[in-house]
Parts: sequence; structure tokens; C-alpha cells
Amino acid sequence: MRLDKFISNNSKYSRSEVKKFIKKGILINGKLIKDAKYDVNLDNDMVIFEGIEFKHIENIYIMLNKPQGYVSATRDARDKTVLDLLSDEDKIKNIFPVGRLDKDTEGLIFLTNDGHLSHKLISPQKNIFKKYYVEVDGELNEEEVKLFESGVIIDKDYMCKPAILEIIEAKKMKSSAYIQISEGKFHQIKKMMKVAGMNVIYLKRLSIGKLKLDDNLKLGEYRYLNDEEVKELI
Repeated sequence: MRLDKFISNNSKYSRSEVKKFIKKGILINGKLIKDAKYDVNLDNDMVIFEGIEFKHIENIYIMLNKPQGYVSATRDARDKTVLDLLSDEDKIKNIFPVGRLDKDTEGLIFLTNDGHLSHKLISPQKNIFKKYYVEVDGELNEEEVKLFESGVIIDKDYMCKPAILEIIEAKKMKSSAYIQISEGKFHQIKKMMKVAGMNVIYLKRLSIGKLKLDDNLKLGEYRYLNDEEVKELI
């Protein structure tokens, strides 16, 4: 693997930023290397960058409990992104959020650099359900349960795939429920509830497929997935 790509993949720096460092010299097996095209032997070469020995990490999997006020992106000109919640040492390997949560939505965000797994989790054809806790400003009943199960039309002509609505508490002015959807259209749950004549006042994602948000993670906190969790996702 090229030296510039190796360091970029394992650090917070872009390829262009890494090339500037390489021009000054990178210590590899005790020798100073200034060639960005240097072919790094992933098994044997010892690469020292910023005083730290770099080891090749193939894939990264992180679970984050997103607070409100952050957008699900790697960069944004106006708002803070979910990557801003990571420490500098964890902003490595070109990780990105899988799917998206609205700026005012809380809960599970999955971060990875595994493009194949990302496609699997967000592709509607894979029928991977995402579970949310939702509060609305109206009274949910069996009519909405059947409506969501049969499919709701949003954005004038888009028919949503069947969704599962489980009512927790229903009152005239406020209801709470769990809702599961297997796709992720822009503001989808909010638009579905709008069709039912209600507004979403709180929304939190609890799970993506078999991956459940760790109850021990406070808002803004994150952790790496353990081997068992990764196996279940893959």
C-alpha cells in the first residue's frame, strides 16, 4: 500500500495533508522516507508517524449515541457533525456515518469505513429494520398501526415500505410508540406521522438490525463494537 494512503487511512489527516508530512520524511524501519509512493509492507514495515508506531487496521466499527444539534455527515459548512464527537485519535481510516439521523434526532449512529457493510445496512432491498422511539402531539391508535403496516404515501407519490408501529402510551395530546422501518427516506418518520395528522416532538433511534444502542452510552459518547457485535452485523 502506498505510504500516503497508509498514513491517511490510519490517521485523521487527508492524503494531501499526509503528502506534506512525507516531504519532511517518515521513519520506516529506521530509515527516513520522503516518497509518497513508497510501498508499505503491511506485515513487516515499522512506520513511525508523530512519534507513534502505525499498525494497519482494516476496518473500524463504532457505535455512537448522537445528541441533538449534530448532523450525520463527515463535513458540514454550518453545523457540527457526528465526527466532531470523536477524539482526534479515533478520527481515522476515513470513517463515515452509515445512513443518517436528522439534526434534532437522537440515538444510535453507526460509524465505519466498511463500504460493503454500509451498503448492506442502508439498502432497502436488504430489509434491515431500524427501530425508533417516537413521541407525537396526538393520539395514536390501531388506525395508525394498520396505516403504517399497509404503507404510507409521502412526498406526493412515494409509497413507503410496510412499517411496524407499537404504541406504548396513547393520550389525546401526546402519544409514545416504537416504530420500525426498513428504509431511510429524508424525514421519513416525520412525514409518515404528518400523514396521520400528527407532528413528531421527539425521536430517538434504538437499533439498526441486530445492533442495539448501548444503554450505558450517554448522549455524545461512543465505543468500538466488540467482536460478537461485528459478527452479527456482517
